[in-house]
Amino acid sequence: MTLWLVRHAQPLIASGVCYGQLDIPADLQATRTCAAELFKVLQKGVTVITSPLQRCELLAPELIGLQPDLMVKTDPRLQEMNFGQWEGRPWADIDRAELDAWTADFAHYRAGSTGESVAQFMARVGAAFDERDPTHDTLWITHAGVIRAAMLIAKGVRHISRADEWPMDAPAYGQWCKLPSKPHTT
Repeated sequence: MTLWLVRHAQPLIASGVCYGQLDIPADLQATRTCAAELFKVLQKGVTVITSPLQRCELLAPELIGLQPDLMVKTDPRLQEMNFGQWEGRPWADIDRAELDAWTADFAHYRAGSTGESVAQFMARVGAAFDERDPTHDTLWITHAGVIRAAMLIAKGVRHISRADEWPMDAPAYGQWCKLPSKPHTT
């Protein structure tokens, strides 16, 4: 079975702002476009699980409007990484020494002093990944960070220690990718 990883539509926030778990909406028209395009390729019987942040949750009713038999659940583990005191601040305004400290201890440094470490974030996403029903396709409506973490986990990578091990690629806003159901083991 397949895990669909759908990234929310364009959030309504200025470019360059760290927004992690800030609960901001997504562009409604872009959300509707995403739902219409996704509906064209979704199979019947897919389980939909969404992050509780409104930029993700906005997509669920749009999908249900097109495919009323969808069952949608919310899972807080699908939220973006918590960037603590950095959230709501332009990345350019975050002290370079803080960013360097994060990069130097990428696995364990708590982003924004009060946020999550990458190890905590990977464990959270890994727990959600492991609890999927292997007999049904699952669709996560989520965030770029969660998608990147799930891509690593699908390859059997549960822990990273360096920033250069973190994937840079993720679907664009309102786009998706698919992963195989069973994680690769090394």
